[in-house]
Amino acid sequence: MTPNFAVLGIATPTRHMPRLWIPLFLLWIPVVLLSPLIFLTLAAVAIVTRTTVWRLISLCWGILSGLPGTDVRVHADGNHVLVRVL
Repeated sequence: MTPNFAVLGIATPTRHMPRLWIPLFLLWIPVVLLSPLIFLTLAAVAIVTRTTVWRLISLCWGILSGLPGTDVRVHADGNHVLVRVL
């Protein structure tokens, strides 16, 4: 499953930003339009690394499919950053 939304929250001691929901599914529109260029880039990387294009596509798809459920929280000096991928 590909990620659909990302939640971004930033809080400092002086300001608190409301959590921002970013719709990641809208990024598929430019990805589809740029797919020939992405495929040529993957083909060039496959030639340089001496592997197959399909292995690189599988690797990229595995990374993309593993993103949902990612939860990153950073607390430092009173600042808080939250990034969640749903």
